[in-house]
Amino acid sequence: MSGRNAIVIGGARGIGYAVARELGAAGAAVAIADIDEAAANQAAARLSKDAGVATVGVRMDVSDLDSVKAGFGAAGAAIGPLGIVVNTAAIVDDKLFVESTPQDWRRMVDICLLGPMNVLHVALPSMRAEKYGRVVCLASDSARVGQARLSYYAAAKAGVIALVKSVAQEVGRDGITLNVVSPGATNTELRMNREASLRAEIGEEKYAGRQEKVLRMYPMRRIGEPEDISAMTAFLASDRASWITGQVISVNGGFVMP
Repeated sequence: MSGRNAIVIGGARGIGYAVARELGAAGAAVAIADIDEAAANQAAARLSKDAGVATVGVRMDVSDLDSVKAGFGAAGAAIGPLGIVVNTAAIVDDKLFVESTPQDWRRMVDICLLGPMNVLHVALPSMRAEKYGRVVCLASDSARVGQARLSYYAAAKAGVIALVKSVAQEVGRDGITLNVVSPGATNTELRMNREASLRAEIGEEKYAGRQEKVLRMYPMRRIGEPEDISAMTAFLASDRASWITGQVISVNGGFVMP
């Protein structure tokens, strides 16, 4: 990917940083965008040291179109035209639907559905002018098969899948591909924090039993790591994937096989 410039949104930690590291290792200059500007700057400095490529950290709130425009502008000014866009920014709520509120739904939709819309709306015009682009958005297999306690998260991510498939049909003639990577459970900081809270709530014995049940649902008998997701994401962002567009690819250890 030498000579390519990428922006990874939600890239300060977890899957996002793993993707940034993978793209940087392949030679791309990388902008790391995150709502936490300090974390974005720290991640960019770490990536520059590890990969030896041009990096920059920028603040971006995907739910705010003006913030997305400003973030893309700052990133482009620092590293050049952005031909690769990866959106990993998301939130997760673990609630029964009947216990959720309209405020919960709006926050979820603002970040997990309107966020990708804002990103695509800002990113695509310059890609069309350059006649080149690689876009990868992260979704979730809960959007493909449904999952209890993740109803409005699944609904928002299902919207992302429909969005990517539709826009991919509009811009393919401009040399732009759009695809979705759909992870299973992955050992990110977000997940580990949720698991720690659950362990404290139900106790060690019940938690151990729950973990055994969870692992039995995965034919590979393990939870995913950020690098499992970043490998597929980086492939879809590369020129090797130039004839793959509008696809949803699950990276989930066999948890579901839709």
